Amino acid sequence: EEGKALYEQFKTDIEEMEAGNMAVNSGYVIETDTDELLSFGRYVEVTVVSSSTVMKYTTIDKKAETVITLPSLFKDDRYISIITEFITEQMRQEMKATNLEKTYWIHDAGLPEDELFDSFTSIKPDQNFYITEEGKLVIVFDEYEVAPGYMGIVEFEIPTELLADVLVSNEYIQNN
Repeated sequence: EEGKALYEQFKTDIEEMEAGNMAVNSGYVIETDTDELLSFGRYVEVTVVSSSTVMKYTTIDKKAETVITLPSLFKDDRYISIITEFITEQMRQEMKATNLEKTYWIHDAGLPEDELFDSFTSIKPDQNFYITEEGKLVIVFDEYEVAPGYMGIVEFEIPTELLADVLVSNEYIQNN
């Protein structure tokens, strides 16, 4: 049954493409380019009836010639709950401050439960992120990942002081 539904969706997408009703746009953005770090994002935007954008960030230590992963920045997995708690509180504050003009799919923030699709409960160990030139960690969510599509790609800068106890070092994430 699921296979049939996927096939039908695929067939519809092909028909839309053939009719000229589909567009694909891709590119990249450079968030940080210093002597030490390069953080860049690659995006693909697909438009059929509405558009959807997916962004994938990569952060590279230029001197060591290595890719920096989110888990590699931290001593252990405590960072997941620390960052999740901060982001969840930020989402609640933004929803309250904007009288729900900004909307996130989180519990206990004013949205009726039936409007919560895939509610946000935690970041993933491989969550999208980049590091700013000022040494700040920014967590990134794709369109529709934690909020309705009109919110677009959503970013949260994490205060370094929250992470101080769990960082492996201050080499990349800094308290400026």
